[in-house]
Amino acid sequence: MASEKPIGLFDSGVGGLTVVREMFRQLPQENLIYVGDSARCPYGSRPVEQVRQFSFEIMDFLVEQDVKMIVIACNTATAVSLTEARVRYPVPVLGVITPGSRAAISATRTERIGVIGTEVTVSSGSYAREMHRINPRLQVVSQACPPFVKLVEDGDLDSQETERIVRDYLAPLQHEMLDTLILGCTHYPLLQPVIQKVAGSKVQLISSAEETAREASFILAEKDLLQTDNPAPVHRFYTTGDAAHFTDVAERWLERKVEVRSLSLGIK
Repeated sequence: MASEKPIGLFDSGVGGLTVVREMFRQLPQENLIYVGDSARCPYGSRPVEQVRQFSFEIMDFLVEQDVKMIVIACNTATAVSLTEARVRYPVPVLGVITPGSRAAISATRTERIGVIGTEVTVSSGSYAREMHRINPRLQVVSQACPPFVKLVEDGDLDSQETERIVRDYLAPLQHEMLDTLILGCTHYPLLQPVIQKVAGSKVQLISSAEETAREASFILAEKDLLQTDNPAPVHRFYTTGDAAHFTDVAERWLERKVEVRSLSLGIK
């Protein structure tokens, strides 16, 4: 049955595990395949065409695994490949930018929203464009934070040096009177405690993960693809990088044992 097929997700590394965690919570009976491209991480400072190549290479692999849906659990990859992917593949393809934008619009009370993300995501203007499409009155301020992905990939989530880096990069936003801040990279929620500390308690942080899982649920239900009777779902994790390190980060974040397989992809 088509409903028994897995959902495929991918990210440039461990960041998309924030979406996986929400999938576990909201869609606990679904089979999942996750690819973390840690060997080629970060995507956010690479040329756009290279990120597109990487993204389609991974999505081709996921389609070969007979997935029923692809979730681009990476803001950078969503910004540069989502539109074409929806034409290229025979299954629903969901990104994280539209769900995150909707969540921020719902949360803001002052219509002043900040976005932090990779260089590619910020320069693409994808969040501002999507939010202004829904509400043209919004004031949207964006800030690229290139070192944040490496901090997460290295597992350096709460050191004094990490807090210093976060303070430096959030400094340009501190006088913008924001009440909502989008974590516009799926790695960033792993830094949420220190980002919240620096941003202040009056700023609501938005992760796209929860809204993305909710939208995936809606799409699967609409297409009659929801898995409804699966007491032992299968979750397969692949990484192009160090499997032991990926396993350590995944088990800490997902709070469960996982088996991680190595995956070799062609384009370096």
